[in-house]
Amino acid sequence: MSGCSHVETADHLFLLCPTFASLWQQVRDWIGFLGVDCNIIAEHLEQFTHMTGVGKAKSLFMQLIWLLCSWVIWNERNNHLFNHSTTIVPRLLDKVKLLSLGWLKAKKTMFVFGTQRWWLSPLDCLGID
Repeated sequence: MSGCSHVETADHLFLLCPTFASLWQQVRDWIGFLGVDCNIIAEHLEQFTHMTGVGKAKSLFMQLIWLLCSWVIWNERNNHLFNHSTTIVPRLLDKVKLLSLGWLKAKKTMFVFGTQRWWLSPLDCLGID
């Protein structure tokens, strides 16, 4: 259980649990896209990665963000379950931002944008809009 007293399924943990569900909206707000979340995990991935429209760069970026959100939720679930600690959702969003920036800097040695610029406008940093 993730702390909300419901049976833990993938759909519930990642999409419906009040503890984590708002992370997806905060990520969309950060990126600058509107959307409504699907309640089925496989469909959510498909919808999330294509909500920015067509384009390989956007789709790959959204896949990265979706996977990072899932990773952050899973780690926070384990942290709550095994260490009895809780991180507020805005801090989880910060983790997604930091992990995505770190991953991009590791993969693209010429990625020159820092934390502040990345926090404000990730798509501009990537040159996709």
